[in-house]
Amino acid sequence: MSSLKVWIDQDLCTGDGLCTEIAPSVFQMHTDGLAYVKEHSWSTIMGPSGGSEPIYKMAEGLALIPDSELESVIESAEECPGECIFIESV
Repeated sequence: MSSLKVWIDQDLCTGDGLCTEIAPSVFQMHTDGLAYVKEHSWSTIMGPSGGSEPIYKMAEGLALIPDSELESVIESAEECPGECIFIESV
């Protein structure tokens, strides 16, 4: 595991989904039309339909980048039209 983490600023996200095409195991689109970092430890809450839904928040979306995905995450950040993908060292 690299010592880098990635997160998305949803206020800047344009919803183009390029990151999900480049690194689908790290990023996913949500029903709100914005991209999020996949975080395997998301909590669940009861949604309006009564079912459990993941909580999508930037702070909870901060995730370690697997070594095997480092290049694709960097490419996603470089190609992102909204410039909303941020990579930081831990």
